[in-house]
Amino acid sequence: MKERVITVLKKHPKKLLVLAVLLIAYYFCLPKVLFNTPTATVIESMQGELLGAKIADDGQWRFPVVDSVPFKFETCLLNFEDAYFYRHPGFNPISMFKAIGANIVAGKTVRGGSTITQQVIRLSRENKGRSYAEKFIELILATRLELGYSKEEILNLYASHAPFGGNVVGLEVASWRYFGLLPYQLSWAEAATLAVLPNAPSLIYPGKNQSKLLVKRNRLLLKLQDEGIIDDTTYELALLEDLPQKPYALPNYASHFVQYVAKSKKGERVKSSIDQELQKNVNAIVKKQYNSLKQNLVYNAAVLVLDVKTRKVLAYVGNAPTDKYHEKDVDMVQANRSTGSVLKPLLYTAMLDAGELLPDMLVPDVPTQIAGYAPENFNESYSGAIEAKKALARSLNIPAVRLLQSYGLEKFRDQLDVFKLGGLNKSANHYGLTLILGGAESNLWDLCKSYANLASTVNHFNKSSSEYFKKEFVAPTYLQKSTIDFGAKSQDKTVFDAGSIYLTFEAMKEVNRPEGSESWEFYDSSKEIAWKTGTSFGNKDAWAIGTTADYVVGVWVGNADGEGRPNVTGVSSAAPILFDVFDVLPKSIWFAKPLDEFVTVEVCANSGYLATEICPRITIDIPKKQNYVHACGYHKIIHLDQNRQFRINSSCEDLSNTITEPWFILPPLMEFYYKRTHPSYKSLPTFRDDCISVLTPTMEFIYPKNRSRIILAKNFEGKMNELILKLAHTKPESKVFWYLDSTFIKETKDFHEAAILPDEGDHTISVVDELGNEASIIITIQ
Repeated sequence: MKERVITVLKKHPKKLLVLAVLLIAYYFCLPKVLFNTPTATVIESMQGELLGAKIADDGQWRFPVVDSVPFKFETCLLNFEDAYFYRHPGFNPISMFKAIGANIVAGKTVRGGSTITQQVIRLSRENKGRSYAEKFIELILATRLELGYSKEEILNLYASHAPFGGNVVGLEVASWRYFGLLPYQLSWAEAATLAVLPNAPSLIYPGKNQSKLLVKRNRLLLKLQDEGIIDDTTYELALLEDLPQKPYALPNYASHFVQYVAKSKKGERVKSSIDQELQKNVNAIVKKQYNSLKQNLVYNAAVLVLDVKTRKVLAYVGNAPTDKYHEKDVDMVQANRSTGSVLKPLLYTAMLDAGELLPDMLVPDVPTQIAGYAPENFNESYSGAIEAKKALARSLNIPAVRLLQSYGLEKFRDQLDVFKLGGLNKSANHYGLTLILGGAESNLWDLCKSYANLASTVNHFNKSSSEYFKKEFVAPTYLQKSTIDFGAKSQDKTVFDAGSIYLTFEAMKEVNRPEGSESWEFYDSSKEIAWKTGTSFGNKDAWAIGTTADYVVGVWVGNADGEGRPNVTGVSSAAPILFDVFDVLPKSIWFAKPLDEFVTVEVCANSGYLATEICPRITIDIPKKQNYVHACGYHKIIHLDQNRQFRINSSCEDLSNTITEPWFILPPLMEFYYKRTHPSYKSLPTFRDDCISVLTPTMEFIYPKNRSRIILAKNFEGKMNELILKLAHTKPESKVFWYLDSTFIKETKDFHEAAILPDEGDHTISVVDELGNEASIIITIQ
């Protein structure tokens, strides 16, 4: 045998070389990639249902290749186009001879003998004509295709690239466009209609040649009946079905999500983590609220829902169902906007973590001016002093600013880098103390991500052996099969410890807000949710972000063009959407307390500072770390007469006759506002008349502050407005005498205010009460 081969090689070397070249050419004649045409970006839900799609770059609705062809369509297609598909090697000689004969008799091409395999080749070569030379090339390539691909793969290629009329390419798009169904949901009549369309795609246009399409479809149905594939009843019912008319719109449940995914997954089929039913529910909630919001000329809203444990995106509504005039195409989940108050919980957590704050610690809430910056609470009122956790729950601005100043602006700004908040890219000096009130920008995606990371920190700490994960702060994923890598376990916290985060969430559970109680019908008390609202300056942005152990929901409401509207607040505009979304989510349990991160301490019951021997005490749990909060300084020992009516001292009474007791004393300005809402607060008693008074601050200027620079504005009549001076006195009923540069102005009682119109330059404002107590400030009029 070996000798015979050698003999043949010697006798016919050229023929064998040519044969080898032909075989090599045949092997490489089929392109590695048959179809280079662009495809649409197709996004599916976690259940595999179509959420939406973005058209291909060439303007065709062409989905990526399907992974299977439904039985009904395959049956119809093979009976119409290629009955011997599973038996031929890529071409059917009998069909070809019949077609040649028919074409010779007719004198033109009236019939084709191409198999489905050959049609796939023709489609990949972009229909280069119907000449016999082209047919020969198709035949060669078809046989090569059969050698390299399975029959199922060839069928998939055909079903994905066959023309179905207009810019509809492929079975999947055709099924949606003409019947509004998935391919496997098609009836026999619908499958038969689509099976005959690629043979004559122009027949699909409504009102044009549809009689021919009907004849083709019914002839195919009759063949299916004759072959015993469908029974008589199915055949009769199929004949009664109408042909498609006006094309259906493709599903569009998450258009902005589709656009977002298409940036990195262009032309791909993506099975996302979106929950189809939840997405529909959130869409309905946003639409309902939009119909109400637009009455106030508010046209845009966005919602994002994340799974805390998997960090997957469960729902994504990039905008309200508004119109193009109102920026309907802008994805407000990704748009950077003023953060309002939604960064306050991060500051609260940071200070707890640093040992510089206790939950019940009193924080001043009084008129404040810091380096020319005068923050105001949303409700334009003051509480004098308030517990830190209540200040967070009420979203009070002045306590937040004062805490930020105390903690350190630069330190907090540097910590925010860990959260990788888009839009927050400038230095601490650029933002100043407004950073905590919306002076910075970020987006719903990154803010929700940050809250999810905090929630997950507590979850992981409780479920592990009181450990943290090194990669806790990661971006969410929208891919169904994606698994987040949280990294290795560690004894060291990532940013904040679990105890500080837990206490922050506990504070955020409180539902009291300064805006009042008018909106709490939206709160379901059976669900424990840590949530925070925010409103940017000028009512341009309304935020609401809430978290449980399982879910984070973020909401933004406003106008995409930046126009502010009255009454657009986090509470009134965003919170209703937040709680409606939580209502359609499965009920979630509250966070377990990370016990290993806590230590028990005694604090003063009145001030929340570390307890001293002279104040009433309570026991609380705080994060286990070095604590830098000092002991309570608001309690002092005072000496009272036997009737407990006046203070006394050694100048007027033998101290053995005094009653000594601790007294809770706030500074005058804090006391001035504090006792308005705390009837039980007792002001410090005055000294008895025969006693020499010990110097104790009794008065403090509310406005202006010492060393203030003030510009007096003109009114509509062109006259200069007066400067209103305001004073707090521990005994408002006392008489106070006002002086401007040693010149007497007026006397006040009960309400201590005075109006002046000073010249430009420096001025000294002095006050003296009837007991001789004095206070003064220096201001500059510019």
